[in-house]
Amino acid sequence: MKIKQLSLRLERAASYVPEGSRLADIGSDHAYLPCVLATEGKIEFAVAGEIIEGPFQIAENQVKRLNLQNEVFVRLGDGLEVITPDADQISVVTICGMGGVLIATILDEGYQMGKLTGKERLVLQPNKDEAELRMWLIEHNYQVIAEELVEENKKIYEIIIAEKSNKLNVPFLGEDIAFGFFLREERSPLFIKKWMIELAKNEQILADLTKSSTDQSDKIYDFKNKIDAIKELLK
Repeated sequence: MKIKQLSLRLERAASYVPEGSRLADIGSDHAYLPCVLATEGKIEFAVAGEIIEGPFQIAENQVKRLNLQNEVFVRLGDGLEVITPDADQISVVTICGMGGVLIATILDEGYQMGKLTGKERLVLQPNKDEAELRMWLIEHNYQVIAEELVEENKKIYEIIIAEKSNKLNVPFLGEDIAFGFFLREERSPLFIKKWMIELAKNEQILADLTKSSTDQSDKIYDFKNKIDAIKELLK
C-alpha cells in the first residue's frame, strides 16, 4: 500500500526524530508523519493526536489502510492530553504546521497537566510567531539544539528542535529569540531572504500606520524598533 509522500517541511522535521523513538505527533494531519516513520521502521510506537472528529476519522482510516494499527494509535483529544506518560513513554513530540503561539499554548497546557515530562525531544515547525515559541522554551528551561529553514510553496518555514536543559538558566540574547540561536549565526541565503521579506513587510505596515487617522504612536514605535533590529541583522 502506498502512502502520500511527506511535504518537504515534514520530511525535514521527520529527520530530527531519532531511530527507535516513541513519538507523539500532535495535530497529525491524516497521521502522515507517524505513518511514514512507522512504515520505514524508524519508530517503535506513535500516538497521532487530533482535536476534531473529521481529521481523527481520516487519520484512523489511514492507519488501518496501511495496516499500522500495532504501531500508530490515533487518539481524539486536545493537544497533549492524548498522551498517557507512564504507558506511552513518549521520547519525541512533533507539532508542525501551527502558529508559534498556539504551539507554545499546547506545550504549556501539556506541561501544566503533567503530560510533558521533560524527557521528550521537541520537534516544532511553527508557521509564524517563532520568537514567542522560543521564549516559551527558554522560560521552561529548554535548550534549542538545532534549527533549520525550509522553503516550500514560496513560503519559508522554521524548524526548531529543543530538549530540556540540565542548566538552571539557559543563556540567551534577545537576538537569539527574535532571529534564532543557530540561524542567526549561520546566516544562510534562505535566512537573508526571509528577513529581507520581513523587512519589506514591516516597512509597509509602518507606512500604513503613519497614514492612520487614529493615534498609532505605540504601534509605530514597536514597528520602528523591529525594522531597526532587522536592518542591524542584515548589515
